[in-house]
Amino acid sequence: MSCCTPDGRCSTGTATTEATEGISTVYDVSGMTCGHCKATLTREIGALDGVLTVDVDLETGRVAVTTSGEPDDALVAKVVDDAGYELTGRAA
Repeated sequence: MSCCTPDGRCSTGTATTEATEGISTVYDVSGMTCGHCKATLTREIGALDGVLTVDVDLETGRVAVTTSGEPDDALVAKVVDDAGYELTGRAA
């Protein structure tokens, strides 16, 4: 049995998704040193309303946040600070 339908489409059950649209903002965050830091910030920032994706880069000390609308920098800073890290501003 072929995985392709008669009209040439693949029917393997794997779906393709379109890239998530949104506003990407990169923040400088100090105090991140390990995978636990990365997981914590990904979870805490990701729980905010309107946050679509969170990408933590330990080497650069930056956190990229994609939101459905304009991000609330003060709220992101509060969540980061409450988690034990320091958001020092938007990356240049």
